[in-house]
Amino acid sequence: MSNILYKIKAYLYDNVLTKDNPNDLTAKTVSERSLNVQQICLSAANRGGADISASAMEHATELFLKEMAYQLCDGFSVNTGYFTASTNIRGVFDSPSETFNKDKHSIIFQFNQGEKLRAEISNIEVEILGVAESSAVILQVTDVKSGSVNDLLTPGRNLKIAGSKIKVAGNDPFIGVFFVNTTNDVRTMVEESDMVTNNPSELIVVIPALPAGTYNLEVVTQYSSGALLKYTRTATLDKILTVA
Repeated sequence: MSNILYKIKAYLYDNVLTKDNPNDLTAKTVSERSLNVQQICLSAANRGGADISASAMEHATELFLKEMAYQLCDGFSVNTGYFTASTNIRGVFDSPSETFNKDKHSIIFQFNQGEKLRAEISNIEVEILGVAESSAVILQVTDVKSGSVNDLLTPGRNLKIAGSKIKVAGNDPFIGVFFVNTTNDVRTMVEESDMVTNNPSELIVVIPALPAGTYNLEVVTQYSSGALLKYTRTATLDKILTVA
């Protein structure tokens, strides 16, 4: 039996992503926070996981990531041992003579776990904290244009939002679907006319004309299974979304 080196905590939620069993549940990890390159390098230096300074490690990492991005953009695939990365083209070509069209086709970078990271799975203990409190939660989003899940946003195209109790309803003026810029905290609200589908387990919205950058997705609602709640509650996707 492998030694347990890590622990992941998770809550259980109604599984709205499958329709075959109405009583099944899905586990969602509890993420304490999202770490950037600087924070990871500081952690490695402080706990003895690196034999160089945090600043030197950060500089070297940024150089590596920049060069990796350059090679990916040139069509090379990457295998670090911890993850693999490749450049893929999405969209249908209707004939052998059809050329790439940015309005119809898209480029996406695909990342998958590598052997070294996969080998650590046996060292992880999972603690299920029980069924989550009855609150709104976003489980997954899909950018319809690119097919990207929990990653890319295509302004002007549809975004599918799967979750639980996320129907936008209520009389509070601040309810709605919001994209929050992670750099300047500017909040962009989806116009009511751009709400294509508004159900408790699925929203489909037209993504606003967002500038390039990274965003948090929030759904603010007073919806409940019965009467409307007195106050709003906010469901936030635990992944950062990107407009290239």
